[in-house]
Amino acid sequence: MTTLSASSPSSSLSRALPYLALCGSIASFCVGTSFGKSLFPLVGAQGTVSYRVGFAALILLAIWRPWRQKISRADLLATMRYGAVLGLMNFCFYMALRSIPLGLAIAIEFLGPLTVSLLHARRLAHIAMVALAAAGLALLLPLRQMNHALDWTGVIYALCAGVFWGLYIVFGKKTSHLPGGQTVALGMATAALVVVPIGVHDVGAALLTPSLMASGVVVAMLSSALPYSLEMIALKSIPENRLGILLSVEPAAGALAGALILGEHLTPLQLLAIALVVAASVGSVLMGDKVPEHAKCVGDPL
Repeated sequence: MTTLSASSPSSSLSRALPYLALCGSIASFCVGTSFGKSLFPLVGAQGTVSYRVGFAALILLAIWRPWRQKISRADLLATMRYGAVLGLMNFCFYMALRSIPLGLAIAIEFLGPLTVSLLHARRLAHIAMVALAAAGLALLLPLRQMNHALDWTGVIYALCAGVFWGLYIVFGKKTSHLPGGQTVALGMATAALVVVPIGVHDVGAALLTPSLMASGVVVAMLSSALPYSLEMIALKSIPENRLGILLSVEPAAGALAGALILGEHLTPLQLLAIALVVAASVGSVLMGDKVPEHAKCVGDPL
């Protein structure tokens, strides 16, 4: 009797499935965001983020139908606060993408959750991780005139996105006792109420162009709905520390997607900066600090 040959392939596939789902989530987010950036010449960053958040809200509301479950007034207000921060995070991130390559914007924004995870650093090793991340940021800031210096406006928007990402994590924890689907659907709907009026004001009736709306649905699916669904599969099986390590490669994945899809080629110093941020994030996870997951994928973090 040889049961091993029959069961081994399927058990190997089941073990690999969560990791494949997480890789798919990261890839989908980066590809979707790159595709979204290609819409900037047509509807601007404001219109693109309105498409992403607005259509993602409609998709998530249709999937989760949060009105079927009761929610207290206090929990509703907490969810709306979480959603408002989610909307502002998305808005600032897309505004940063106007003048900063995708991988670098993710790296700068990633400092937000990294700061949250290292906020209570006590050991010397923790301080070293903060220093690594700070060194990476220092290489990206336009502190002197060099060929790798970034636009100040884009950097400030990316830093603001990082601040809102950190707040998103803090506020999100206060809704952790609620059903995940209900929280994310109501949160994204609130984010849409924050972001979509800005896009309507800046772009106007052009947002209603059918072909552009179709592209907006694709952006919402690739950068929000699909990554979130895949991440849910990963969250059920991958240990938190391993999950944090895998999510830490997102800036590098963003840089790769930006290069392949948008032709954003980075300088060696910029690649080094991304490597330092990724190393700081991985190091913090290996030392037992939980790096909060890119619930971006519903909003991302992005």
